[in-house]
Amino acid sequence: MNQRIKELAEQAKAESNQWLGSKPAITVTHDELERFGELIVEKCAGIIESQDVDPSFKLRMSWAVKQYFGVES
Repeated sequence: MNQRIKELAEQAKAESNQWLGSKPAITVTHDELERFGELIVEKCAGIIESQDVDPSFKLRMSWAVKQYFGVES
C-alpha cells in the first residue's frame, strides 16, 4: 500500500488485523471508510489550494472537488 494512503487509513482508524497471503487485510467500519474517503478528498483539495495560480480559481476548484464528493469543510 502506498505510504500516503496508509497514513490516511491510519488517520481514519482503519486497522490491519488479518492477513491475505503476505499482505495485511484491513477491516473498516462504515464510519472509518467514510472518514477515509473524506481525508482523500480533503488532501486533493489541499493540493489544489496550494498551487501557485489565481486565488479565486483554486478556491473554486477546491470547492468543486469537495462539492462533487459531498465533503463539507
